[in-house]
Amino acid sequence: MRLNSRCSLLAILLLLGASAQIAKAQVGVARAEVVVHTEDPHLWLEEVEGERALAWVRERNTRSLAVLQGDPRYQRFHDDALRILEATDRIASPGFRGRTIYNFWQDSSHVRGILRRTTLESYRSANPAWEVVLDVDALSASESANWVYRGANCLPPEHRRCLISLSNGGKDAVEIREFDTQTKSFVAGGFVLPESKGGASWIDANTIFIQRDFGPGTLTKSGYPFIVRRLSRGQRIENAPEVFRGTADDVSASAFALRDSDGRVQALLASRGLTFWEREQYLLRDSGPPVKLPFPAKGGINALVDGQLVMTTDVDWNGMKLGDLFAYDLAELKADPANAKPYLILRPGPRESIEGVSSTRNKLIVALYENVKGGAYVYDRGPNGWTRRRLALPENASVGIGSSSSLSDEIFFSTSNYLEPNSLWLADAATGRVEKVKSIAPRFDASRHTVTQYEATSADGTKIPYFVTHPKDMALDGNNPTLLYGYGGFQSSLLPSYSGTVGKLWLEDGGVYVIANTRGGGEFGPAWHQAAIGANRQRAHEDFVAVAQDLIARRITSPRRLGIMGGSQGGLFVGVAMTQHPELFNAVVIQVPLFDMLRYHKLLAGASWIAEYGNPDIPEQRAWIEAYSPYQALRAGQRYPEPFIHTSTKDDRVHPGHARKAVARLEELGYPVLFYENTDGGHSAAANLRESAKRIALEYTYLTRKLKD
Repeated sequence: MRLNSRCSLLAILLLLGASAQIAKAQVGVARAEVVVHTEDPHLWLEEVEGERALAWVRERNTRSLAVLQGDPRYQRFHDDALRILEATDRIASPGFRGRTIYNFWQDSSHVRGILRRTTLESYRSANPAWEVVLDVDALSASESANWVYRGANCLPPEHRRCLISLSNGGKDAVEIREFDTQTKSFVAGGFVLPESKGGASWIDANTIFIQRDFGPGTLTKSGYPFIVRRLSRGQRIENAPEVFRGTADDVSASAFALRDSDGRVQALLASRGLTFWEREQYLLRDSGPPVKLPFPAKGGINALVDGQLVMTTDVDWNGMKLGDLFAYDLAELKADPANAKPYLILRPGPRESIEGVSSTRNKLIVALYENVKGGAYVYDRGPNGWTRRRLALPENASVGIGSSSSLSDEIFFSTSNYLEPNSLWLADAATGRVEKVKSIAPRFDASRHTVTQYEATSADGTKIPYFVTHPKDMALDGNNPTLLYGYGGFQSSLLPSYSGTVGKLWLEDGGVYVIANTRGGGEFGPAWHQAAIGANRQRAHEDFVAVAQDLIARRITSPRRLGIMGGSQGGLFVGVAMTQHPELFNAVVIQVPLFDMLRYHKLLAGASWIAEYGNPDIPEQRAWIEAYSPYQALRAGQRYPEPFIHTSTKDDRVHPGHARKAVARLEELGYPVLFYENTDGGHSAAANLRESAKRIALEYTYLTRKLKD
């Protein structure tokens, strides 16, 4: 069994809907709580679909698009970005289902995308013979809808019946329908769940767990379900019996079947998300109440292999250290949960981080990074414990674990770095054989560039690594247009990766690109993250500023030529940098941001992030949040660069009111600002590749105007 290496809650809330590929509630964005406080004249902009607010959005869109799309370089950037995004020689990301490979694909002919499949043998060829299983464009046209595909949960081992998630315009909330991959049609009379945040998962062919908006009093303050029901085929949702519940003060609750490689259910588990990072796990039995399992409050289940339940811990716990990989014997755990004993598999070093855990039929797979450079290891369990061997994948690159087979020990890996295009590898974890099966053609000329890793010294003396992609003959004269990207939160690591659009639209024209690996991220494990949460959040901001100052001190760039970019938490990150150190920057791209941190917990999913930031309703915590909240920090008489701020009306995770109010406050103070709000797209700010190309072109037109002219 393969599970995401990060906890399922993080995947559900942060990356997409149960992953970086995961979780919507019928409390849609138009129903977001709006509490009127007379001291903030811009609260009306939190009314997402309000007529006055949308008129305000249209006016600013018109004004900003006239500036950016009116630039003669915009169309070239747009066309280059769209050509790269829609390139037919992109690697079709493979997903094992038995011996069949599935892939979701978008291009100029399939704007919303198609779900398709082929054999493994065909996939490995230069021109696979694909069979279309579901055409989302055709479905949208037939239903007069703007469906965005959000994934399929298929019942093993046959993988014939799937629960397809469809989002209206890119929202986190999804409608779920049962689909037959053999007939390639939705099942008549099958499972259908109306739009909601939360998920659904198979128990058996006629039964599923569901976590949905069941009506008033069934959602947490974060807008996620805290009740799990067991729904049988043909049963009405309101008649499905409840099997597990948390409380409205939790973040969420969920349940799933733990299966072996043959698809057989080994246990039914439920999870209660107490905070974004803390959870309780329970064993569900045929009779009697759920049994709490002796797991660490912070951590997650990663895999089931050879009867061993593999987990990570983000706290020191029961003999395990922060960041350890460990396991329970599942049979012992089920028989006597209170007395089952965990045992250690891997303890990362101080500059190491576990960035991925998965399994094949018989092997445990770990992506282990050292100083932000990746490697992949195969772990074998023997009579004397676990042994490991490294797979012969490229070094000095990111190594991502892909889909693995439950029928064999085959597993896909992706590798990339800032200058070398993505490659896809197929490994046999049993033999160690590694084969490159796909790679993409270069999207830009990287021959004149190189990558250097530096370290900056933060305010408290901590060394902060960062990568600089730059021309080999770069003059250290402070005149290089430089874009610094950061995120700095939620234990999300910024690993070396190839971006054709960054290369084509920025590097080829002489730009320098920088990635900052600040605290708050996960580059050196959970301790690196936890050093900059809550009361210590300012450390991450100091790390980012230290990198900016180091770039200037090395004369790589100067404030006139330095810009910053970040999205979501990263939008908050660069918003803080702009308000605390406006003298350092001449351009700021703020993407789908958090911005008003004194109200973030009252808007959409914001309450789920209290464990990351703190609670503004508690005076002590409000004080440390207010000290950096960029909305409250904006004031007259500063040297703010003219920022470009964008968001999406359909973003039901980070409320678009954050971005709108930032713009309104800047305008109120007399500062120039560019703003764009996409009416679709969700938290990714784009529902399809064409919208993505437009957003990217707007960003790089802005950056070119500010930093290269």
